[in-house]
Amino acid sequence: MNRLQKLEPEIIWKYFEDICGVPRPSKKEDKIINFLTEFSKNHDLECKKDQAGNILITKPASRGFERKKTVVLQSHMDMVGEKNSETDHNFETDPVEPFIDGEWIRAKGTTLGADDGIGMAAQLAILSTDSVTHGKLECLFTVDEETGLTGAFALKPGFFEGKILINLDSEDEGELFIGCAGGIDTLATMEFDTEDIPASHSGFIVKVEGLTGGHSGDDIHRGRGNSNKILNRFLWNLNNRFDMKLVRFDGGNLRNAIPREAEALFSIHRDDTGPMNDYFASFKEIVAAEMSDAEPGFVITLENAEIAGPAIDEDSQLDLLYSLYACPNGVISWSRKIKDLVETSTNLASVKFVDNRILITTSQRSSSDSAKADVVSMVESVFRLANANVKKSGGYPGWKPDQDSEILRITRSVYKKLFNTEPVVRAIHAGLECGLFLEKYPDLDMISIGPTIKGAHSPDERLHIESVRKFWDLLAGVLKDIPEN
Repeated sequence: MNRLQKLEPEIIWKYFEDICGVPRPSKKEDKIINFLTEFSKNHDLECKKDQAGNILITKPASRGFERKKTVVLQSHMDMVGEKNSETDHNFETDPVEPFIDGEWIRAKGTTLGADDGIGMAAQLAILSTDSVTHGKLECLFTVDEETGLTGAFALKPGFFEGKILINLDSEDEGELFIGCAGGIDTLATMEFDTEDIPASHSGFIVKVEGLTGGHSGDDIHRGRGNSNKILNRFLWNLNNRFDMKLVRFDGGNLRNAIPREAEALFSIHRDDTGPMNDYFASFKEIVAAEMSDAEPGFVITLENAEIAGPAIDEDSQLDLLYSLYACPNGVISWSRKIKDLVETSTNLASVKFVDNRILITTSQRSSSDSAKADVVSMVESVFRLANANVKKSGGYPGWKPDQDSEILRITRSVYKKLFNTEPVVRAIHAGLECGLFLEKYPDLDMISIGPTIKGAHSPDERLHIESVRKFWDLLAGVLKDIPEN
C-alpha cells in the first residue's frame, strides 16, 4: 500500500501498514500468526507457538548488553472489526485501508486496528533493527484479546522467562498505566412465542444511527449515546401509547463497544399512524437536544416497511422492553483512591433476535472485585425479573497498581529526560491482559504504554502521528536503561 511510509519513524510505519494488510479479526488470527512466523524465519529469530496460538519471538541482547534483565514486550494480534453500515468490508478477507488525515491516521469506513496493531508494529520494528540497543527481548503476541482474553487465559507458566513486561496496548501518549479494571460479561436469553400481525396494522422500521460509539471501558464516562437504550426508550413509549407489535430488535455488535446503531421492525394500527408520527417528531427533538454536546451526529429515522413474518408474543414484548429500560448502563461509581478513574461501569452492548430467542449481551468492569460482583447481580436481577435465562462468562481479574515498581521508575525517568515533562501515572478502566499474566507469573513487574488512539472499537478510530514517534523514542529509551541482573 505504501501510504504511510513517508512518516517517521519509517520502520514502525512500515510494519504498521504491513499489519493493516493482514486480516485479523478476533478468533480468526491464522493469517497474522502465519505473518509473524514468516517474519521470524526471515530475520533468523527463535519463534514458538503455544496451543492457543500465542506467539513468542526472541531476540538476543545487543552486544555489550548481555547482562541486562530480559524484557517481555507484549501486544495482542486481533482487532475489533466494526464498520459503517454503508461500507462493504469483510474483516476475514479484506485489508484495512489506512490513510493520512492531517495529524491522524484513519481507515476507510472501518476500525483502523491501531488497537493493537501499532503495538505489534513496535515489536516487529525492534526485532528487525540494530538501531535500538537492548538486553535479551521476548516479544509476546497474544490471540483473541478483544472478545475473551483467550490467549492470556491459555498462557502457561514458563512460556517466557522475563520478569519485566511492557504492555504496548495503551492509548494515551504521556500516560503510564500501572493498573486496570477486571471485567465479566452477563448474557441474558429470552425465549418467545409468536403471534400474527393484525390485518389492520401497518409496518414500520425505526433506526438509530450516527452515534460515536467507542470503547466500553475507556469511553464509558464520556456521556455517549447507547443505541440500544435510545431505541428501546422510543419503543417503550410507543408501546404505552399505541397498539404496537414488535417483530425484530437488532442493536450493537461487540461486547466491548458502546453500540452506535440499532433498528427495530414493528407494526401499529394504521389509524394511529398520524399520532405516532407526531410522537416520533417530538421524541427525535427531545433526544437530540439531550445529546447535542456528546452526540452531534445523532440520527433517528422512521419509515414504512413491509413486514414478513409474525411479531413476538405480548408478554415477551413487555419483558424485553421493560428489562432493557431498567437495565443499568454507563458509570456506576468513581474511584475514591485515584482521581478521575471510573471504578465500576456496565455496558448494554447488543440485542439480537435469533430464531425464537432474544440474546442480550452486557459487560461489567470494575477495579474492585466486590463492586464488580455487585453490578453483575444488579444486571442479572433485572433480566431474571423478566423471565430470562442469565449466564456469566469471560470473567478476568484486574491489575492492582504498584507505585514502587522498578519499571515505572525507569519509564518515568526516561520520559522526563526525553520530553522535559512529567508523565501522568494512572490506572485504566479497561481490561488489559496484565491481570491474567500476574496470575501465571506473580513476580512480573509491569507497565503499559502506547501512542494516542481515539475512537477505538469504532470506525472513527484514529491514531495520532506525532504520538507514535514519542512512543517509539520512549520504548527505545526504556530498553536502553533496563538495569543488569
